[in-house]
Amino acid sequence: MQDASNPVPSSHSAFQVSTIYRGKVAARYGLQTAMDKVEIVGDVFLSKTGLDGDETADKKHHGGPERALHHYPQEHYACWREKYGDEQDWQAPGMGENISTVGMTEDTVCIGDRYQWGDAIIEVSQPRSPCFKLNQRWEVENLSVDMQAISRCGWLYRVVQTGTVSAQSPLVLLSRPEHAMTLREVCDVFFGDPLNTEGLAKLREQTALSDSWMSKVILRQETHEVENWYFRLLGRAAP
Repeated sequence: MQDASNPVPSSHSAFQVSTIYRGKVAARYGLQTAMDKVEIVGDVFLSKTGLDGDETADKKHHGGPERALHHYPQEHYACWREKYGDEQDWQAPGMGENISTVGMTEDTVCIGDRYQWGDAIIEVSQPRSPCFKLNQRWEVENLSVDMQAISRCGWLYRVVQTGTVSAQSPLVLLSRPEHAMTLREVCDVFFGDPLNTEGLAKLREQTALSDSWMSKVILRQETHEVENWYFRLLGRAAP
């Protein structure tokens, strides 16, 4: 039985993938980064660590089995255009995403949601943690801070079953865990109210939450302290 507060939209709901992207590590924006991605035309193999040919510059904080794919909603680009103006080309894959869609947002997607995508099965593992590299890419000093504050972070997947995928194959929702939290609910606690006792307890129940996020939840419960976000968000130590 599904949690009544976050029911599966409908049996085998399908969401069309607008475009999929992959990138190579290169020197851009004063960084070594694979954030600049290009469209994949046709089929591509999805392994446990991501799309064939997609690279990651910082393997400590990006990529790996629990962060194999990055999904960012197309709808959010209109928000950033309205906030920061149209001097920049606010469109996918400007956040370094692999998957771009319309109709899936942090308000409707939950931790642990499983999707059939072509021959593969993927599972939502965590929200994306915004970092200073987005600020440098967009030349907006506090973009990462603003993104975190309003929970328009996008999200990441682990690969449950490898296989061939393409932009022509929809994401078909297979299952949702009982008592699943939406990504917005997760962000609102994890970023917005990080020492809330009830919120941390609920996050602790999200068994599909990535190990890296869960370890921080447990540490906060034990120490009643929040890890330092300053370098992640702004690329420098606290003053």
